[in-house]
Parts: sequence; structure tokens; C-alpha cells
Amino acid sequence: MDAINNLLIQLNAFIGNKSVWFPYVLLGTGIFFSLYLKFPQIRFFRHALRIVTGRYEKDTFEGDTTHFQSLSTALSGTIGTGNIGGVGLALWIGGPAALFWLWITAFFGMTLKFVECTLSHKYRKVEEDGSIAGGPMYYMERKLNMKWLAVIFAVATVICSFGTGNLPQINNISRTAQKVFHIPLWAIGGSLAFLLFLIIIGGIKRIAKVTEKIVPIMGIIYIIGALTVIIANYHNIIPSFEAVFAHVFTGRSALGGLAGASFALAFRQGVGQGIFSNEAGQGSAAIAHSAAKADEPVSEGMVSILEPFTDTILICTLTGLTILSSGVWKEKADNIIFQRADMEIVAGVYQEDNKQDAAALWDHINRSSKDTVKPYNGELNLQNGKIADSSDVTVIHARSVAENMMFKKDGKPVTGPISISNGKPDDSSIQIVGRSRIHSAMLTAEAFKRGFFGDKGEYIVSIGLLLFAFSTVISWSYYGDRAITYLFGLKYVLPYRLVYIAIFFVGALIDTTIVWNFANFAIVLMAIPNLFGILLLHKDMKNSISEYWDKFKKEHPEDAKKIGISS
Repeated sequence: MDAINNLLIQLNAFIGNKSVWFPYVLLGTGIFFSLYLKFPQIRFFRHALRIVTGRYEKDTFEGDTTHFQSLSTALSGTIGTGNIGGVGLALWIGGPAALFWLWITAFFGMTLKFVECTLSHKYRKVEEDGSIAGGPMYYMERKLNMKWLAVIFAVATVICSFGTGNLPQINNISRTAQKVFHIPLWAIGGSLAFLLFLIIIGGIKRIAKVTEKIVPIMGIIYIIGALTVIIANYHNIIPSFEAVFAHVFTGRSALGGLAGASFALAFRQGVGQGIFSNEAGQGSAAIAHSAAKADEPVSEGMVSILEPFTDTILICTLTGLTILSSGVWKEKADNIIFQRADMEIVAGVYQEDNKQDAAALWDHINRSSKDTVKPYNGELNLQNGKIADSSDVTVIHARSVAENMMFKKDGKPVTGPISISNGKPDDSSIQIVGRSRIHSAMLTAEAFKRGFFGDKGEYIVSIGLLLFAFSTVISWSYYGDRAITYLFGLKYVLPYRLVYIAIFFVGALIDTTIVWNFANFAIVLMAIPNLFGILLLHKDMKNSISEYWDKFKKEHPEDAKKIGISS
């Protein structure tokens, strides 16, 4: 697993959403379409609200789901771990400024969603069993005549269904449930895997019925919980916003230690977690929207504008303010089980409050060319679970110097020498518990304990995460089976679903850091062909909007006057 994690880190640096070039490609495409289409995320927002209520819907329209069900399915695919764990991860690495770049990604992402969902709906097809098949792979083949690009996108979708829609969701559910309710990882993974099987075997219609009920409920629960923390810490609301905007373009070493963040880290984390959260530009939600009952693709594209707004500008902002106003983002927590991929034992004694030590560790953690810190190799002497005073080592966990470590095996403290290679215990069954910074869903859970509900607030996160993340897993199973249908045909959908469920169970047991590294890589594999495809169809998109409004004025002249938009 150490080798896999190192490989994923290298891939992320080259082609993942932590690479130098990808955030600029994503934002650049969003900015281009926003200017080219005259900011549809603003002009069409009100009309999108009217459409999603079913005002213009007819039973005669072809499709499998209503506008609201398509929106619910797509939202359930986007509102998930990214809103709870992803924001916690972004703030943990990138600092408060990462929240600003989340907002920017969402604003321009609203246009990207509009474009990709419109084009995917426009070039969808009806399968042999009567179900609707749509998504970027269909406009790539049927309009661009680029079968090769469609195949690349479909393969990437299958990979991404595991990488972003499956593994991070169950991993964060299981880790949070283990911490809050003390449920074994295998137990939560197994029970939810069985429930997942019962739901996704029924296909999109059963999925849509489940998600249209889960999405509103989970949203209300989570919003109320977040507001109780923010209101309880109202005196920190303005300082939190100041922290977000103060160092957007410069970065800052917020604590004078390892928790500081450069502009590059804040930017990459904000944009990277932005696309993970709302999936704008990724092309995934376009698969759900393609199934909607609508005679005009542009109308369904307008509905999709509401997704990044709801997902990121509303839900992610609440999560971010909860973490920042509570102050937990810059604190350490006790009794943390150190995940192997997040931990390293280095040679030498380093202190975070020493500027030179902090700078050296910062360079090491961020793989700087100036890195002089070396992983420890050799024997480490332990006495009743504690490192011997004479040992010249430092334990790093979650980008912080760990404290009060206890080394355990089979639940008992370890005494005697243990072998360390490249900063990790050779015996992977040795578990380390101690005090360190935390990230992802656990950071959000800790923040929710600082509100009116006290320690019980973490239950809201655990329940909210269960609903958020599990609904995401459900929706992504549909995205994956549409890609499998495109690549191999309907008969391979059931085997795919069974593999999907098996991977879901395994995801409960894997290190969180490895899961996130895989997710960040998988997103880009899917996004690049989609962004390339919609750029080639920019004229088609503009013509589709003009045709939509021409038809709308004829069929709904009174509403057209109220809207006051003709193109």
C-alpha cells in the first residue's frame, strides 16, 4: 500500500487535480464559456428554478426521470464526502484561502454544468430495453465523430465511479462511524454494501425515487447542524471571512509552523476540492441529466446550473465557516489513530515552534527541492508503547508533529525494538495512537462539537455524512453502468454492479489518504476529455440556446415577457 500511495502521489503531481496545469485548464474553460454565453449562470438562474418545479413538464416528453428527480440524482452524486470531508481536506492543506477558490470554481462551474448537461441531453439515445443512455460519450461519438475520445471518457468514467463515487464515500463514512459510534470498519462496510445492493439493482428509476427523498432530508439536517456551530461562534464569523480573503493571492504561514499554506496550495486545494465536490467540468452529472423528461436539452442544462450553487456555494460554505469559526482547523486532537499513509517517522528531533525546524519540515512534507529531512531507517526502542527518550526521531502525522504517541499491537502497548524502513514500521499491524492535527470528515466532526449540541454535534456529521455519501455512491453506480453500457452493452451492467459493491466494502478498510490520492487522479482522467469536447462544440451550444428561446417565446409568450430574455 505504501508503494501504491507513492505512485498515486506522483500521478497526482503530473496529471491529477493537484498538478500545476489542471486548475488553470478547468477555470479557463469555465471563464471562456461564461464570457462566450454572457454569464448564463446569472441570466438563467431564475428560469432554472421555474423549470425544476415542473412548470413546463409534460408526460409526453421522452425520458426516465422528472427534472426534479434528475436534479436530485445529480445532487446526490455531488453532495457527498466532498462537502464534508473534501472541505476539511482543503482547509487542512490549503488554509482558509482554499474556501475562496472553492467559490470561484463553483461560480464558473455553474456554466460548465450548463454546457455539458445540455450537450449530453441533446445527443442522448434510447437503448434496446427502452432506457435512456446519455452523457459526454454520446455527444463525442454522435456529434464530434470521435469514437476514440468517447471510449477514453467512458473508461475514465468507470475508473472514476470507483475513485470518486465509491471509495472516498464509504471510507469517510466508516472512519467517522468508527470514531463516533465505535463501530468496526468491516461492520459498517458490510451492512451498507448489502443496502447498496438492494438499491442499485433496481436501476435509475429506483435510484431516482430514493435520491429525491434523501437529498432534501440530508440537506435540512446538515444545514441546521452547521448553523448551530456558526451561531454559537458568531464572534468568529467576520474573522473567518477575513482569513479567507486576506491571503488569497499571497498565501500565509498561518501558525508560523506546518499548518501554513502558500498561494499554490490554497489555489490547487480550492479548485481541486471544488471539482470533487460539485463535479463541474467532469461530465458525470450530465449522465443523470440525460435521463430527464424534456423536449429541449437547454431546459435540462439550465436545471443543472442549480447544482454547483447548492452543492458548493451553499453547503461547502457552511462546512467551511463551521470549521473556521470553531477554530479546529488549526488545532490538534487527542487519541487519533494514525493512518499509515498519513504518518512518517523522520530522523532527528524537530519542534513546530522552532522556525528553522518548522521550515525544514514544511519543505519535507511538501516535497520541496530544498528538503533536507530524511525518513528514519533502523530500530526504534519502545517501552510500554512509548518511544524511548534516547531515540533521535520525530513522528509526523497529518502535516503536524505528533505528540503523546502510543504504539500498540493487538490492542496492547509494544515493548522492545521494532524495525523501521523508510519512515514506516515494517510490521504493518502495529497501530499508533496519539495527538495530531486531523483532516477530512473527522475535522468537520470535531468542528460540530463546538456548537450548541456540544460533543453530540459530531452525531450530526456522522448521520449527515452517511446520507450525503451513501446517496453519492448510489448515483455514481448509475454513471458507471451507463459507461459500461456504452463500452460493452447492457449484459455487462450486472457484473459491473457486483464489482462496484465489492469495491465499496473494501473501501471501508483502506487508508483515507490513499483513497483521496486515487480520487484526485481519477477526476482529471474524466474531466480532460469532457472539457476538450465541450470546447469543440461551443458554437453548437450557442445555437442551441438561441433555438430554445425562439421556441419558448412561441409556446410560452407570457412567461417570455416576464423573463425578459430572448437569447
